[in-house]
Amino acid sequence: MALKTRQQIRDEFAASGVPYSAWARQRGYSPNMVIAIVNDDDRNPRLKCLRGDAHNIAVELGLKRGQVFKGDAGDLRLAAVA
Repeated sequence: MALKTRQQIRDEFAASGVPYSAWARQRGYSPNMVIAIVNDDDRNPRLKCLRGDAHNIAVELGLKRGQVFKGDAGDLRLAAVA
């Protein structure tokens, strides 16, 4: 699956008529965080979306590849470095 640009995501929301806030609440995210990520700059984003909810939002929107993690940090198993 190809990654999307923020403009493509804005266009999809506009075409579907779904508000950012409804999308965010349905998935348990802060509407303000979703809006900040979608409206950020593609070339030099202020929010890097490296971990936590920002990472999960970016993955679910299609801005980046990765896995959505919504568990306890104790459940996380990282690969051992050889």
